[in-house]
Amino acid sequence: MIRVLIADDHPLVRSGLRALLTSLDGFEVVGEAADGESAVDLVHRQRPDVVVMDVQMPREGGIEATRRIAATAPAVAVLMLTMHEDEESVFAAMRAGARGYILKGAEQDEVIGAIRAFSRGEAIFGPSVAQRVLQLFAAGKPAQPFP
Repeated sequence: MIRVLIADDHPLVRSGLRALLTSLDGFEVVGEAADGESAVDLVHRQRPDVVVMDVQMPREGGIEATRRIAATAPAVAVLMLTMHEDEESVFAAMRAGARGYILKGAEQDEVIGAIRAFSRGEAIFGPSVAQRVLQLFAAGKPAQPFP
């Protein structure tokens, strides 16, 4: 059973992900959070395997929440599921400790596959995000060092 926490400030997104995941064998949604601060608190109380996290949320955003989760609960994998596909957001999430980054426009199978891959210790980046990262490397842009 893969234990999942959903963190997004939009109730429709949270309820949609919950409905999707609970309709499938092998998934248990252990909590929902509307902001990063609540997500961090729930991670410490529920100990999910995977957090599906939005980048931009009130009180504390997903990137800072991911940083705190990576520092205090490193076994918990964070998957960023967001509309933000800019390089700054992608690299900030990676530096914070996210193990994956996919866009909200992804197909359901891509999201489910990413969560399953996380449970096996893999890192996942959606096709459009991966393509942008590859283009940056191919263009010879210097990589920013990770802190």
